[in-house]
Amino acid sequence: MERMASSERRPKAPVDAPSRAQKKALDAQQRAERDARKKVIEASARAERAEAKRTLEARERADREARKRELEERKSAADPAGSEKKSTRAASKLAERTAREAERERKAASARARKTRLPALERRAQLVAVGRAVFAEHGYEATSVEEIAARANVSKPIVYEHFGGKEGLYAVVVDREMDYVVRRIAEAIGEGSPRERVERASLAFLAYVRDDPDGFAVLSQDSPITSGGGRMSSLLNDLAQRVGHVFVRAFEGAGYDAKAAPIYAHALVGMVTFVGHWWTGTRKPPIEEVAQHMSALAWMGLRHLPKKPKLRVRP
Repeated sequence: MERMASSERRPKAPVDAPSRAQKKALDAQQRAERDARKKVIEASARAERAEAKRTLEARERADREARKRELEERKSAADPAGSEKKSTRAASKLAERTAREAERERKAASARARKTRLPALERRAQLVAVGRAVFAEHGYEATSVEEIAARANVSKPIVYEHFGGKEGLYAVVVDREMDYVVRRIAEAIGEGSPRERVERASLAFLAYVRDDPDGFAVLSQDSPITSGGGRMSSLLNDLAQRVGHVFVRAFEGAGYDAKAAPIYAHALVGMVTFVGHWWTGTRKPPIEEVAQHMSALAWMGLRHLPKKPKLRVRP
């Protein structure tokens, strides 16, 4: 049986790579999400500045009122006969002023809401970006629609209008992350020798762990959809299945049994995931060095991979 290393000398069957239109759509999606995150940060900063200004103004008004009351008390002490009439007038003026300030605040809040109203597509992209960050931080179960709406500076009905609820938003976030990872791996193993493909696949996944920590956190958490046995099914199982479709084409092109492709896809995803979890806690050594060790471990087995592996020990 020929070894996998010998396939380096044979012409490689082309592996489907993302089309230019798909890449363009992915770039547009990423730009929209970056713009949405930027707008969220800017809106949050504006809200904090406005809140600080309102707090300062309220404190100054309270100081003025305190000084004014102190002055009136002094005058009342000097003229007891007119103190009761002055107190009544002061209370009436205070009530009118309070009503005017409340009306001004209501109008200002309405104006702020109109200013932050976004077109539907931009609002959807913003909610996806915010939801991605919140799901990565807390996980699906601990995340609430209230927190997502608060971070996006919108009301809860807006979230329900676009996604139907938390589960709908979560499904969109997960689907986009999976598509993104699969595209990166497909691009990585689209050409080159077998060993180069192993190295590129490992490096592509580790680069994703480094560059998109929120996305990796979302994919490495448990799915809210329970399996038939009642246990939480990992999203990484779904990711490995998608990567397996890419491996099938690579195995067929190299002349290997494509039925074994899902085994190697799950092995790669599992290995990189656990190493990625470890790496996120240390952030060293560089991912290129980590990829070298992982690829060496995988390749030393893959290069001698028989087309029909057999156990040497009896079960």
